[in-house]
Amino acid sequence: MTFYDFPRRPAKGAGCGGGRPRAAAVAAAERIVAAGGSRAAIGVVLGTGLGGLADRLGAAWAMPAAETGWLAQSTATGHAGRIVCGRLYGVSVAMLQGRVHGYEGFSPETLSRGTEMLAALGVRTLLLTNASGGLRPDMQSGELVVVTDHIDLVRRPWDAAIEPTADVAPTVGYDPQLADLAMNATRRVDAIARTGVYALLSGPNYETRAEYRMLRKFGADVVGMSTVPEVVAARRMGLEVAVCSVVTNVARPDAPTLTDAEHVCQMAAGAAEGVWAIVEMLVRRAAGLGSCGVC
Repeated sequence: MTFYDFPRRPAKGAGCGGGRPRAAAVAAAERIVAAGGSRAAIGVVLGTGLGGLADRLGAAWAMPAAETGWLAQSTATGHAGRIVCGRLYGVSVAMLQGRVHGYEGFSPETLSRGTEMLAALGVRTLLLTNASGGLRPDMQSGELVVVTDHIDLVRRPWDAAIEPTADVAPTVGYDPQLADLAMNATRRVDAIARTGVYALLSGPNYETRAEYRMLRKFGADVVGMSTVPEVVAARRMGLEVAVCSVVTNVARPDAPTLTDAEHVCQMAAGAAEGVWAIVEMLVRRAAGLGSCGVC
């Protein structure tokens, strides 16, 4: 049996059967397992400043992204560029410490490679995390936003390279039930959190004051430079997806403040407990233990 031959039920809104990872992603998954890694039920992409959460997995094993023969090596601050396989509550988990971005010079098809490889490893449920700029004046740095929709202002064919298995194109949707569970998880650790809409811009520069005002009028709550390509690709392959964004700075167009990559990393790391609560919820749910981390 190859890695993607298991029965896969398409996620809600994923189309008829979805798609499958490319052959090179499957080969990378096989390479990981042969080297000492493992298949996984839960996948997590750790965004800027959150890579340290992989250290909490039991029986952890790691491989640099470049050694997979499939993943590109990130050049962005706060993205170590490793895959870590381990266990939590008896469930196998695979985490990517960082991702690549379009502004680093990578093509659209490269941005979904991590998602495809996790799917090839057997991941059914995927948590995507990122650092973002908050667009609402009542937000504060370190706050979590469980994403329930997105605005794609880059518009590339993010999932075009994924091998189709049906003629019906997938629709992109965020599961409200999974978002509710994620919000409940953050409350159990008293993390400041809300639901919201994520806007994708290409970067690498931070937004201008005029762009902040525009994004607010568009209905966005946070803005960043990643994640949307992974969401689109994951839905195409029938994965269940949750997205958690860490607000690392708040946009105040009329009273602008300076920020940099190091500050973003520090603020994201400070929100780790809330993100970890969501990871635990997903793992406990997969293990049939319920979603409550204290039950």
